[in-house]
Amino acid sequence: MATQEVLSKIEELRKLAKSEGVDIADQIKSLEVQLNKPATEPDAFPAWYNVQLSRRQDRPKPQDFVDALIDGFIELKGDRFAGDDKAILGGIGTFEGRAVTVISTRRGSSLQTNMEYNFGMPHPEGYRKAMRLIQQAAKFHRPVILFVDTPGAYPGVDSEDHGISEAIARNLFEMIDVPVPIVTTITGEGGSGGALALSVADRILMMENAIFSVISPEGCASILFKDSTQAPRAAQSLKLDAKSLKELGLIDAIISEGDGLHVSPKAGMDALRAQISKDLQELSGQTTETLLENRYRKFREMGRVLGN
Repeated sequence: MATQEVLSKIEELRKLAKSEGVDIADQIKSLEVQLNKPATEPDAFPAWYNVQLSRRQDRPKPQDFVDALIDGFIELKGDRFAGDDKAILGGIGTFEGRAVTVISTRRGSSLQTNMEYNFGMPHPEGYRKAMRLIQQAAKFHRPVILFVDTPGAYPGVDSEDHGISEAIARNLFEMIDVPVPIVTTITGEGGSGGALALSVADRILMMENAIFSVISPEGCASILFKDSTQAPRAAQSLKLDAKSLKELGLIDAIISEGDGLHVSPKAGMDALRAQISKDLQELSGQTTETLLENRYRKFREMGRVLGN
């Protein structure tokens, strides 16, 4: 991104934060880091290069994956409690001729659509909508496919008032026992509990240049180094790239992007289609008891130290 373009974007975000009362400090810090980043930095910090690729504006958004991979998609709205959250897209459709429930986060491709989708940060209503649709899928024996690209759950006052922590915790609690196959794909950013609340799945897939982390590199750098410009260093330590996460056993497969989703999205979409098809076929052949036992064991073993 050119220097002038970065400066313009920072100014737009600052105006938005002031006029709308939106907390987007991490996005502003990210752009400031880009502005000050040495040209050789991607070589020194390869994980930071993945962060930059995952955040590209011209990268396909989660809703684009729904359009490309799901036939006859019908959107279903609302959490049947407080309202509808546009940051979460959910509904039913078919995948390879199989009826499925589909849930994705939403991100904008412009300042206006980013504001409409709250910069991809769901409110509690979004997570409750997702859980409602997952429970509906269980009732009608439909597999669930999720596409995730979010910097995290929305941290605003209204979000806290509506119970964001409870909504995320409820998803984690409920999804572990959903008696149908669940496949989640991290398509861009997988930020903190906001992403994990949609990732308690039998298979967790990651696009090659996606990231998945407990905290943003900027947030980590601000806490550990008291300097958000140390985000590249923090990204490397967080091991948030797909290769590192696969080695740690936290994800199940890395989906090749070819030349990159921003260059040729079809190659990545086709590779993802093949992997989801393979996973659903395998998971659908398991009994409910085996499916749930394997899912429970999968998450219990995460973080296990060798020899313990």
